Amino acid sequence: MPSLFLALIASALAMLGTRQARLVAHLSGLLGGNAGLLTVCWMTSIVTTTAVAWGGSALAPLMPPAGKTMFVAAALAAAGLELAWPMRKAPPREPTQSLGAIALVLLTGQLTDAARFLVLALGVATAHWQLASVGGVLGSGAVLTMAWSLGSEWETRLPLRAVRLALAAAFVIAAVVVGMTARGIMG
Repeated sequence: MPSLFLALIASALAMLGTRQARLVAHLSGLLGGNAGLLTVCWMTSIVTTTAVAWGGSALAPLMPPAGKTMFVAAALAAAGLELAWPMRKAPPREPTQSLGAIALVLLTGQLTDAARFLVLALGVATAHWQLASVGGVLGSGAVLTMAWSLGSEWETRLPLRAVRLALAAAFVIAAVVVGMTARGIMG
């Protein structure tokens, strides 16, 4: 059960600052809160989160315990760097307003976002990749649902830059602590 709750919390926090949440909010404002968009959000979250959690479980037997811990540290650092990377000023345009095109963009973006890095790490570190997957889907889906419901108000209601930078710093600090623990520098 800890892997479910860790994945849920980590995914929700990491998803708050992602480009995908911003894109969903923008598209929701553009499409008027289309229910199809919400369905696409949940479906892409299910597919990407399950894929990375399973991938983590496939990598786990190949790693020694210290290697798993270092992998978690690397995933935390990658998540922090992804959140620290600046976003474009203007959200991208969606000329076709096609749910298929939106799904493809969300799928590719989510495969490398901070939330998926953390679920991948939990898939490696824990024996319960299915629970990590469920937690990741619930956390990511909840944030995307919130972005969808707020629509164009997403960026005005949340201080996204400050959230992104605070989360990036927290993930990088956690990466340093976990890495130092894995190397035996911190006990």
